[in-house]
Amino acid sequence: MSTATTQKFVISRTFNAPLDRVWKAWTEPEQMAQWWGPKGFKADVKMLDLRPGGKFHYLLVSPQGQEMWGRMLFREIVPKEKLVFINSFSDPEGGVTRHPMAPDWPLLMHTTISFAEKDEKTTVTIEWLPYEASDTECETFDEGRDSMQAGWTGTFDKLENHLADA
Repeated sequence: MSTATTQKFVISRTFNAPLDRVWKAWTEPEQMAQWWGPKGFKADVKMLDLRPGGKFHYLLVSPQGQEMWGRMLFREIVPKEKLVFINSFSDPEGGVTRHPMAPDWPLLMHTTISFAEKDEKTTVTIEWLPYEASDTECETFDEGRDSMQAGWTGTFDKLENHLADA
């Protein structure tokens, strides 16, 4: 376990869509497959078991054809309010693996996604923090903030387009 102090990575965006629509985009497999992942990546949802102890297992394919598997293990679900899970890179069977391009990236990430509606618009806030991470993993996380900002911005762009198309 790390003795390093690291700050949460936090990013938010307000979408021009009601909470019910945004929640469904995050919790229905057929919708997740339409927008999940960084810009340019295609998603294939293998499993979405939305309950504490359930799992979201997915495949992302880069524009160059590189496959990256991921998984989320849900810890807490408050409908239309928040999703809390531990996420990691994965293998095709759903086991935990290292980041395919950054071996010192934290093996596990604690993630909280919060949803708040105002005036038929929904703000989604992502909070990310290494979980049970080594000092090296925490340092890599802190050094990766620009990359995290770019990745989540691209993912939010895809979600925004998905919501607009619906």
